[in-house]
Amino acid sequence: MFYIMAIKITPRNKIAPKVQEILTKYGCTIKVRLGLHEATADACSQKGLILLELLDNQEEISALKEDLNSLEGVSAKLIEI
Repeated sequence: MFYIMAIKITPRNKIAPKVQEILTKYGCTIKVRLGLHEATADACSQKGLILLELLDNQEEISALKEDLNSLEGVSAKLIEI
């Protein structure tokens, strides 16, 4: 089984430091991290998306999701494949 978490962040510039703190706290549960946002030479999007592949540790995954969803402007969803 694969555990993928999708995290939407808006406004990205304001909330990203708090999200980073949480991701660091659960860093040993994160296998892969991919951050996406639209960027051009003139502008950087305020919307961001982070995709995580997580280890099979249900207690840590639940705590990570709860911590992320407690932040205003952050929405975290877990996908089990």
